[in-house]
Amino acid sequence: MSDDSHDTPQTVVVVHPDREISTMQKLPYFVGISRQTAGARALSMSIVVVPPGGHAEPHMHRGYETGIYVLEGRVETRYGPGLRQSVVTEAGDFLFIPPGVPHQPFNLSATEPARAIVARDNADEREEVVPYDPAADT
Repeated sequence: MSDDSHDTPQTVVVVHPDREISTMQKLPYFVGISRQTAGARALSMSIVVVPPGGHAEPHMHRGYETGIYVLEGRVETRYGPGLRQSVVTEAGDFLFIPPGVPHQPFNLSATEPARAIVARDNADEREEVVPYDPAADT
């Protein structure tokens, strides 16, 4: 096991995600861990909220993996070329999205928000979100 302690800050950081940030995906994000908030080098973690009946803009992540843990709600994620494939996740489910896979989540409830924890292996992940046009792959 490698010891990277000489490259990493030697302190524990607590982050209070108390303000919403705007993202290319057009969903409310509350950043927890990132390079900016905690000095992370290879990890980001946030909370995302999909409003009732809401959805993200179609997009993909360039060069990093994404893990999602659904805290509450039911979300349909359309993915792949033309967003023609679909999977539904609900509270307690994990979802893995490989780099470069186009996707778009939809909250299946018209009355309740869906909330999830999002973890990525990129401390500056916001800069690597790429818009996706599903019509280009039809």
